Amino acid sequence: MALNIVWIAFFVIGFIVAVIKCIFFGNTDIFKLLVDGIFDSAKSSVLDVAFPLTGVMVFFLGLMNIAEKAGAIRWLARLLNPFMKRLFPQVPDGHPVMGEMVMNFSANMLGLDNAATPFGLKAMQSLQELNPEKETATNAQIMFAGLHTSGLVIIPLSIFAYRLSAGSHDATSVFIPCVAGTVITTLATIIILSIKQKLRWDMVMMAWILGILAFITGLILYVNSLPPDQKNIFSTIVGNLCLLLIIIAIIFGAVWKKVPVFDAFIDGAKNGFDVILKIIPYLVGMLVAIRVFRDSGALGYIVDGISYVVKSMGLNTDFVPALPTAIMRPFSGAGSRGLMIDAMKVYGPDKFVGKLACTFLGSADTTFYILALYFGSVGIKKVRYAVWTCMAADIIGVIAAIIIAYIFFQRP
Repeated sequence: MALNIVWIAFFVIGFIVAVIKCIFFGNTDIFKLLVDGIFDSAKSSVLDVAFPLTGVMVFFLGLMNIAEKAGAIRWLARLLNPFMKRLFPQVPDGHPVMGEMVMNFSANMLGLDNAATPFGLKAMQSLQELNPEKETATNAQIMFAGLHTSGLVIIPLSIFAYRLSAGSHDATSVFIPCVAGTVITTLATIIILSIKQKLRWDMVMMAWILGILAFITGLILYVNSLPPDQKNIFSTIVGNLCLLLIIIAIIFGAVWKKVPVFDAFIDGAKNGFDVILKIIPYLVGMLVAIRVFRDSGALGYIVDGISYVVKSMGLNTDFVPALPTAIMRPFSGAGSRGLMIDAMKVYGPDKFVGKLACTFLGSADTTFYILALYFGSVGIKKVRYAVWTCMAADIIGVIAAIIIAYIFFQRP
């Protein structure tokens, strides 16, 4: 229901803004701009998003099937069961979906988006098998999708690459702010959803969360101690090496367990096409609506309104030019990346606005895209409280990113 309202709102608000521009400001080209944007977005949703995802989906779903046959997913589930069962009390102890979710979270943390998506979609399918009401999201599905929308990444490699391409002389300077921002967003997601779902916070839950924070903090401090040129090398090597080791470990583990590796791969890979066919309508629908909302100028008016409110309160407005990236981030990955790049071009990649835009991008993920993708892949139509809880966590992440950026980047 919530996604339906959001989807309709994007079109209606975009159309109303376009009509106002045409009647009161004489912008007669606005309707052509919107129509061209609809066709372009519909095309790019399939050609630039769904089709490129197909090969990755086929490969990693095949790999996941090998891991499941070899018992690797069950092993991961048992290892993390004490923590995961407190976040997902509806999932039976030791269920393979626990390992699938761990694979998804691990790939996300390493910044390996293409690998994370197939793992996540497989996990959502497994959660759907436990769902008694197939069109209504369960608490476990909402928790999983919410954690994914928080965008927990400890190696924001793509942001470094964008900064280098924009001519930055200190591309990794946003490393700690990005990680700090996404950790805060993730913790906010866990707290908000745990309160809504009335989860039990005990010593085990606290110990796991504090342990994860300690590990991430240690990694951040270590990487931050490296010279700037070595930070990029470390991030590149660790992220890709970890992914390669996972693939090799799964294959060799399956051979050790005497699993027919290639047959298992083919059986799992076949599901990749089915998943792509299911998600294409959801992707096209949501991305087209976002394009209308953006091209109409509604997003720009929201930014201007926020700027006016901030100024009227007597607060520093240096962060406002970077806000379009934060506002677009929940709706479109490509759109938010484009706005981040634009901010670096206009204000400079090593200036406050450019660095804040990068911090915004690294502090959260594309909430509406992920909700549409994951729930759409299993036919969920009623997402219950998923939208507002995830958006609440995103808002906390935006506020945290602004505070962090002022601490790290703003000079007196």
